[in-house]
Amino acid sequence: MIAAGEVVQRPASVVKELMENAVDAGAASVSVIISDAGKTLIQVIDDGCGMSPDEAVLCFERHATSKIATADDLMDIRTFGFRGEALASIAAVAEVTLKTRRNGDETGCEVTFADSKHLSTKEVSVPVGANFAVRNLFYNVPARRKFLKSDNVEMKHIVSEFVKVALTRPDMNFSLSHNGREILVLKKAKSLKFRIQDILGSQVAGEVVDIHADTSVVGISGYVGRPDAAKKSQTNQFFFVNGRYFRSPYLHKAVMKAYEQLIPEGAAPSYFIYLNVDPHTMDVNIHPTKTEIKFEDDSVIFQILYAGVKEALGKNSFGDSIDFDREGAPEIPVLSREYRETHAFDEPRINSDPTYNPFENDGFPSEVSPYSNTLGGVADEWDFPKAKQEWSIPQAAVDKRDDYGKLFEDKTLPSSQILVFKEKYILTSVKSGLLVINIRRAKEKILYDMYLKAVSKGGHFSQTALFPVTVQVGADNVFILKEHAEMLSSLGFGIEESGPAAITVTALPEGYSAEEAQVEKTVFDLLSLLADSGSMLEDNMNSELASRFAVLGAMNASPVKNTVEAQRLIDDLFSCENPEYTGTGKKTSVIVPTDEIDRKFNLLGRI
Repeated sequence: MIAAGEVVQRPASVVKELMENAVDAGAASVSVIISDAGKTLIQVIDDGCGMSPDEAVLCFERHATSKIATADDLMDIRTFGFRGEALASIAAVAEVTLKTRRNGDETGCEVTFADSKHLSTKEVSVPVGANFAVRNLFYNVPARRKFLKSDNVEMKHIVSEFVKVALTRPDMNFSLSHNGREILVLKKAKSLKFRIQDILGSQVAGEVVDIHADTSVVGISGYVGRPDAAKKSQTNQFFFVNGRYFRSPYLHKAVMKAYEQLIPEGAAPSYFIYLNVDPHTMDVNIHPTKTEIKFEDDSVIFQILYAGVKEALGKNSFGDSIDFDREGAPEIPVLSREYRETHAFDEPRINSDPTYNPFENDGFPSEVSPYSNTLGGVADEWDFPKAKQEWSIPQAAVDKRDDYGKLFEDKTLPSSQILVFKEKYILTSVKSGLLVINIRRAKEKILYDMYLKAVSKGGHFSQTALFPVTVQVGADNVFILKEHAEMLSSLGFGIEESGPAAITVTALPEGYSAEEAQVEKTVFDLLSLLADSGSMLEDNMNSELASRFAVLGAMNASPVKNTVEAQRLIDDLFSCENPEYTGTGKKTSVIVPTDEIDRKFNLLGRI
């Protein structure tokens, strides 16, 4: 009745299908065990309804499914694996062992498949539920196995699929381990926000606000990110419909439209948006992996989603506020006008001598000081005769020395006059006129040469952070940073894993700002850059990476504020090869000829 045919592209595809089946089976807990990024073992254990021995064999046949009974059920899909193709596709490219038992059965069964062939069935003692063990993925398709990526990249995809399923069911327990090490352990959460916090950290959970809209066409709930927390990397963006994750560039535009003029160009907010629609008004079968969905009223949903996000952003204040803690503070009485009229009081008066010179009498006050405190009618005069005698300084010692002020007068300036203009340009004179240097592009050129040398030949130039900064990046992004750890280290980044979803920055390349907010921005810029590195050609990869890192470094570098820093920048720039252009071919400086400056003054003189 439908065009079936699951495609097992990588280990993450297996994890996705088996986890979805576990959720459909009514499980309360799902455990995922991975070895060698899924190339050796993918094991998914659940405590769901289980299967009988006959069903355990039949589930590996094509088009076999327990999710639909009639053709009409195809229009009322509320489950994940409704097409009955996932297990058949997995058994065709791997060795699969299934142990399962139903509640009420005394014993369970163990079924073994390999290369789409049923090898054995036997009785075993197992707990209620299902235990799928997929071993040696693509063992019989060496060409497919050859094109699998590194363990870190494959684990990044596995974690991503794991998170998508875990976000649909905060009422379930999930766990993920790799090579005996726990990656994520998620207990049953009180709410979706607690599940987001468990997966992505309290920082992400604290940066989102509620969204809610209820109409006859669609119900919308979830969370959208604060505009001031938007980042360049498009991470933590999730759409779900009726408990199923899906991608939708069209609805993504509705969200981004609501953020117009609230976030910088190129930045992207986080969002966790859950749609609830009538299953008869959508088609979930337009994509082999069921990650794309066609809606009957997509334009209406677009407008409702846009309005819902706009309302969520509008009714929440994102400005900085001052929170005064008044607990335990004394109450200050406010005196009325009547009180002032009926209760006379004297204001304190302070006597002062405008002719008093503190530099007379060797810098000490006179024995009879002109100052006296008349508060309360008690005079308290200064009188330090002993101190004057003991600490008296000869007048000659305080006379102006011949070399007074030379500390400042002899300070040498650079040979050429330098001006830093608005922290954007450096102006200095040269033989042919006025040299104007673009500070950001100059830094970009300097960093480009350094990075190109580091990426191509190896090198190390970094500054250790006085206070290491911990950044919540998500469990999947941790694997991306680990994948490029060697290259990042050669560029001067010190990045250590500090949790299942966090990293700690211990060192930065020379010139990078070490402020906590700036370090966090740098990390997410790195992730955005590394996510695009897979599309680079091998021959141009070193140059392209060096160029991108140079642009990133120039944006995150500390500003040039004085002539000493400006002189150092000029020296570094003109020690580069071809200092006139950046790695992307943009000019770093221009010379305004003296004749052109004279001509402008001549024009002004005529007015």
